[in-house]
Amino acid sequence: MVSSCRIIGSGCNIWPTGLIERGRDEVRRHQGYWHHGRGCHGGGIAQTAILAGYKTIVRDLSDEILARMKDTIINGRFGLKGGVERGKHTQEEMDRALANLFVTTKVEDLKDCDLIIEAIGGATPQEIENKDLKLKVFAELDRIVKKEAIFASNTSRFTIADLARVTNRKDRFIGMHWFSPANIMKAVEVIYTAEVKEEVIQIIEGLCQKFGKTSVRVKDVPGDTGFIGNRIMGAVRREAQKIIDEGIATAEDINKVMMGGFNWPVGPMRTGGPGARTGWQ
Repeated sequence: MVSSCRIIGSGCNIWPTGLIERGRDEVRRHQGYWHHGRGCHGGGIAQTAILAGYKTIVRDLSDEILARMKDTIINGRFGLKGGVERGKHTQEEMDRALANLFVTTKVEDLKDCDLIIEAIGGATPQEIENKDLKLKVFAELDRIVKKEAIFASNTSRFTIADLARVTNRKDRFIGMHWFSPANIMKAVEVIYTAEVKEEVIQIIEGLCQKFGKTSVRVKDVPGDTGFIGNRIMGAVRREAQKIIDEGIATAEDINKVMMGGFNWPVGPMRTGGPGARTGWQ
């Protein structure tokens, strides 16, 4: 059981990392670290944590980034204010959640973390993820954070064993892939390697449950092929693109068929408007 939490990181245009502290049979504290990047999972994960009652520290490279993250959590499309207006939570619950949110620019605050959740984006706005950058950050964190800590990556495609290789905690390294927007979507893929302990898998699954998420175990495989969701969606989009390229139908019509014929909430092809990175703002 998770009883309190701290996360260090920021929201959109950042790369998040988080932490959980465990004692005896229960997880006591959740802390985290968020490294500056291009993704938008950070704010969503932080929002999820504070609403679940965890003391959350968000860490990023500048006060400006942190202020932007906090504004999105409060005023964004799926922010706390909107949640009150839609009856998702009360004003009192919003106030309690914001009282759990703290920010910092100091990476040293991570040294006593027990779980690091990394969600680093790409090196450019066009790049979703950058493996070399993740490896560099994990190697740095491995030197700073205590050896008992669990490391988790929020990567959507990279082989977890490859990321674990630059650390000295392969038995405490796992994948934890959230979907965007992280504070809305219910599924979390928990990716286990051949070396990770069963206890670590169960800790992450317990945290997902506390967050109101549905976790699914996924076996780690070589080749940076992704996991369940992105592999299936990738196959759908490749076939849809073939239909477009062959002049069979337009992207708009493909979306109409999948939404009207299979009851998908949205179609597989983007035709304008908000996307995974910006839609939740």
